[in-house]
Amino acid sequence: MLGGQWHTDRVRDLDNLPKAHLHLHFTGSMRVSTLADLAARHGVRLPAQLLEDDPLRVPADERGWFRFQRLYDAARACVRGEEDMRRIVSEAALDDAAEGSGRLEIQVDPTSYAPFVGGLTPALEIVLDAARQAGQDAGIEVGVIVAASRMRHPLEARTLARLAARHAGDGPGEVVGFGLSNDERRGETAEFAAAFAIARRAGLASVPHGGELLGPAHVEDVVDNLVPDRLGHGVRSAEDPRVLERVAASGIALEVCPASNVSLGVYRSADEVPLRALVEAGAVVALGADDPLLFRSRLVAQYQSARDVLGFSDPELADLARSSIRASRASGATKARLLAGVDAWLAG
Repeated sequence: MLGGQWHTDRVRDLDNLPKAHLHLHFTGSMRVSTLADLAARHGVRLPAQLLEDDPLRVPADERGWFRFQRLYDAARACVRGEEDMRRIVSEAALDDAAEGSGRLEIQVDPTSYAPFVGGLTPALEIVLDAARQAGQDAGIEVGVIVAASRMRHPLEARTLARLAARHAGDGPGEVVGFGLSNDERRGETAEFAAAFAIARRAGLASVPHGGELLGPAHVEDVVDNLVPDRLGHGVRSAEDPRVLERVAASGIALEVCPASNVSLGVYRSADEVPLRALVEAGAVVALGADDPLLFRSRLVAQYQSARDVLGFSDPELADLARSSIRASRASGATKARLLAGVDAWLAG
C-alpha cells in the first residue's frame, strides 16, 4: 500500500505502544517459572493448576471465589523473604517494560510477608526499595499501592493506611495510593471509610476495588464511602446508565481487566466485556492485567483483546493508553513523555 493508506491499514505493534499499568497485584504478577522455582526452594507443594498453561476459569459465585483464593494463597505461601520479594518486583518491572509500560503501579498488602522480614514496616520498605531499583533496571517508573483486605477487620486497614501515609509520595519507589481488595461480597464498605480518609489526607490516591463481582449498587457504595480517584474494575457500572453517567462525570478512572472478568466468571467470554460501552459513555478507562499468574494474560493481551475481539481501532487503543497515563500518579514530565510516545506510535 502507498502513502497514508499504508499507515491507516497496517497493524501497529502493541508492545511499542507507551502505556501505564495501574492494576497489577504483587503475588499475581509472578511468572509461572518463578513460582515453580520458589516452591521448589521452599519445599511447597503447589496445586497442579498453578503450573498448567490454561487460565483459571471459575463461576462468579462464592464457590468460584474460594477456588481462586485457594490458588492465590498457595502462590503467596511461596514468597518467604526479602530475596523472593525483590525478585517479584524486579521481574514485574521487566515484564511491563517489555510490553511498553512506562509507568507501573504495583499493589501489595504487606501483611502476608511481614512475618518473614520482621514486620509490616520492613515488608513495605523492602517493596519500595525494590521498586526503585527495579524501575532503574527496567527503565520505567514503579510506584506502589498499599492495599487492605475486605477479609480483615477495618482497624487493620487503618493501620495499613497510616503505614502507607508515612511513605507517601509521587516519585518512583514511593507509595502513591491506597486500595481495598479481595471478595467484594465481604465486609461493609462504609467501615473502611476511615482508613481511606487517612490515606487521602496524606495525598494518596484512593484506588479501591469495586463493581466486578457485584453490580452498580456496589459501585455507588464504594463511590459514596471511599471517594475513589480510580476504581479497580468498575465494569458492572455499565449495567445502570445512571451509575455509569455518575462515574464518567466524576472523572473516576476505571481499571478494567478483561481477562480477570472472564476468568472469574463475570462474563462468559471477552466479547461480553462492556469496554466499548464504558468508553462511549465517556468513562476514563485504563486497562490492567490484575493477576497474570492465574489468568495467563498480561497487559498487552488486554489491548490485543480490545483490538481483535471488540474491534477497537489503533486510534481508540491509543486513547486507552493515554487514559492510563493520565490516570496514573506519574510526574508531569513522565506523563508528557509517554503521551508524546503515544502520538509517535500512532503517527507510525
